[in-house]
Amino acid sequence: MATANDVFDEFLEDRGHETETPSWERDYNKKRCPDCGGLHGLDASNCSVCGWRPN
Repeated sequence: MATANDVFDEFLEDRGHETETPSWERDYNKKRCPDCGGLHGLDASNCSVCGWRPN
């Protein structure tokens, strides 16, 4: 059974929007913040530049 979030995500995807939950990007041996692009060590849990945190 589809949840309301699944239906809403499908609606957005059909119109060209991304619905993935943002997470850290990798850059060599560092984590890159998806919001500001700040680089952090692999043990980082939040961005010290902009304050972003993964859900």
